[in-house]
Amino acid sequence: MTAVLHDLESEVRAALGTVVDPELDEPITDLGFVRSVAVAGDAVEVHLRLPTSFCAPNFAWLMASDAHDAVTAVPGVGCVVVELDDHHDSDLVNAGLAAGLGYRGTFGSEAEESLDELRATFLRKGHTAAMERAVTALLRSDPAADVAALTLGDLPPGEHTTDALLRRRAALGLPTDAAAPVLVLDDGTRPDPAQAPMVLRRARSVRISVDGNAHFCRGLLTTRYPGSEADQVPRPDDDGRARPVLPLTVLKEMTR
Repeated sequence: MTAVLHDLESEVRAALGTVVDPELDEPITDLGFVRSVAVAGDAVEVHLRLPTSFCAPNFAWLMASDAHDAVTAVPGVGCVVVELDDHHDSDLVNAGLAAGLGYRGTFGSEAEESLDELRATFLRKGHTAAMERAVTALLRSDPAADVAALTLGDLPPGEHTTDALLRRRAALGLPTDAAAPVLVLDDGTRPDPAQAPMVLRRARSVRISVDGNAHFCRGLLTTRYPGSEADQVPRPDDDGRARPVLPLTVLKEMTR
């Protein structure tokens, strides 16, 4: 029985690894946002934690509800409880999840019309950052490469560059065949060659923002929950090396 429970917990944690912070474009498991997973028979209870108590409620809801959906879909799982800890809307979010009210049913008049556009916006942002990482990784080995003419087939293999880009393109419904252009605009069209340098520079600014925010949030989480760094997996640089997390002790009062 112990082995069965262990296997189910592993599957639940793997499912949680598919849940992505919409703004930071990383799995909540890598960010250390999964506080605990408890399995008893076919019942699963998951607790989530965030870097601050005032993270945007719509982001918090997306992660908590996506986590609930991901765990519910695991074969062998029956009752699922997902709770958000230490957030200013924890009681509201947890009650809404438990009752299956959905985002608008939970937040009522405070809710936006739909979270679909918000989710799509961050999917596009994640794709832009992944596109820049893949192109920059190639340029490090081939500085003379024609960025405007690059196709997916030109990219070298890499879990954190090419593979990550392909996953994000698939999520947006963009072509993933070898002949598809790498550098594209938000609508999936290839920019004019003269625009390519500017498109890449803008993509770089998006990537720097995403990576910087993710690194900052890891530090905030470590400050708020000492020891949580053991649950974090820093995003690797293009060469595969992970960057250390810096605890933000000077901001300790802000995280309470």
